Amino acid sequence: MAQKKNSKHNGEAERARRSPKAFAAFVAILLVLAILAGACWYFLVYRKRGRNDAPGGGTAVVSGEVSVHFPELGNRYTGDCVYIKAGDTDILIDGGSRESSVDAIRTYVDGYCSDGILEYVIVTHADRDHIAAFAGNGTYESLFSFYECKTIIDFPRTDKTTQVYERYKRARDAEVAAGAAHYTALQCYRSEGGARQSYELSEHVTMTFLYNYFYEHSSSSENNYSVCMLLTQGTEHYLFTGDLEAKGEEYLVQYNDLPRCKLYKAGHHGSKTSSTDALLSVIRPETVCVCCCAGSDEYTDNGGNTFPTQDMIDRVARYTKNIYVTTLSDPSAPGGFVSMNGNIVFTSNGAESSVVGSNNSTVLKETPWFLKNRSWPEYGVR
Repeated sequence: MAQKKNSKHNGEAERARRSPKAFAAFVAILLVLAILAGACWYFLVYRKRGRNDAPGGGTAVVSGEVSVHFPELGNRYTGDCVYIKAGDTDILIDGGSRESSVDAIRTYVDGYCSDGILEYVIVTHADRDHIAAFAGNGTYESLFSFYECKTIIDFPRTDKTTQVYERYKRARDAEVAAGAAHYTALQCYRSEGGARQSYELSEHVTMTFLYNYFYEHSSSSENNYSVCMLLTQGTEHYLFTGDLEAKGEEYLVQYNDLPRCKLYKAGHHGSKTSSTDALLSVIRPETVCVCCCAGSDEYTDNGGNTFPTQDMIDRVARYTKNIYVTTLSDPSAPGGFVSMNGNIVFTSNGAESSVVGSNNSTVLKETPWFLKNRSWPEYGVR
């Protein structure tokens, strides 16, 4: 019996020796099958489930690319404008700082929005430095004139009676007459009148409107009427609060279950009355982008109160050193300004992210302006 087994084994070995091509083909087939099995697991299981590499041991869900842009506004004035690209969805938040900014904003957006359609326009509150480019004037057309806007979402309350605000309303209402849907942030939060609290923008990406106490109550500051929105990409979160100030931030934390945030647009251009401990201690941001003209005396002659303020920096420094600023005041330059980081672009696939400035990607604390005018606290992140 043993002799028969040995004979059989020797025969197989002899056949393998005599047929090396057949043996190599067999090995190649096994390798191809292994690769196909691995690819199926990756796309059907791994990509859907996500990767276990999120901060804190969570699951980072990989999605299509999301980019959040903080463009410069073409002048020396501080204002807000944020453009978001999520798959094929285009979102524009605010249109400051002056009516003349329409040219800079339009040029920037057209570089990414190829079909001329803005699926969502969000206007946080009625201050000029957030609505001027939407309002237009006799010299500059409203931004609404250049795009087909599907949905406009703005502030439920305002105390403004300015001509800029009146022009904004006329331009907005003309866009609605042309077919745009119009809701307030309160209608969105309540899911009333066709509005929704959350909108799916692309796979694993949603836009959620948060509750702001001042949607329904008066405030001594127009800033507190700001629309607040949370963008979620898988397990990562990006927070936008307009110019919400200290009391508004306190209520925002009280009435909403806020997560830790990968990205936070600094409230009120980096003022000392926004980005408070009450909010920062909850969202613990990793990246903070400031829409302002650093050091500008537009609102104050007190250098310590110019944007971005030392108070804001001191509070944010506990959580991150990754602070970026769009523009820098420079009275000697044409127009009175130069780029600091320039147009800031935050890009993420839900697991990995990057920040790039069109001028440079230097964090605020390492810029010449900061070294001359501000200081980094000893307890700050290094």
